[in-house]
Amino acid sequence: MIRDAIKSAQIAAMKAREKDRLAAVRLILAKLKDRDIELRTASNVPDDDMVVVEVLQKMAKQRRESIEMFKNGGRDELAAKEQAELDVIDGFLPQQLSEDETRAAIEGIKAEIGAASVKDMGKVMAVLKERHGSVIDMSKASGLVKAALS
Repeated sequence: MIRDAIKSAQIAAMKAREKDRLAAVRLILAKLKDRDIELRTASNVPDDDMVVVEVLQKMAKQRRESIEMFKNGGRDELAAKEQAELDVIDGFLPQQLSEDETRAAIEGIKAEIGAASVKDMGKVMAVLKERHGSVIDMSKASGLVKAALS
């Protein structure tokens, strides 16, 4: 389980006295705890690894956006700090599908459900997220789906 790997990484970072890595891991664990609290009232709770991957993907997306904004603003030291956190987060995410593999998955789903136009984009995205949500960056997949349906 990914959560166990994150907890082990926290202990390892403490023992190795890696302050920056420890801070990033603690940040991840705090976000996971927040998500767990949100899910207490949920009627159907998804698989734990799915929850962890969802939180990690959201955190990674936030870091990428921050890095871009800091670089555009000339704040390279803050961009480097965000990049270090992103590297830690990416270390826990499952291996992502390549662009070609993502296109192949989209084409398979498109043929399976009979999607023909951009109007069917929501259906394709729903099936894609259900089947491959943990290994595909959905923001990038959105553009690929739109291109495939155009």
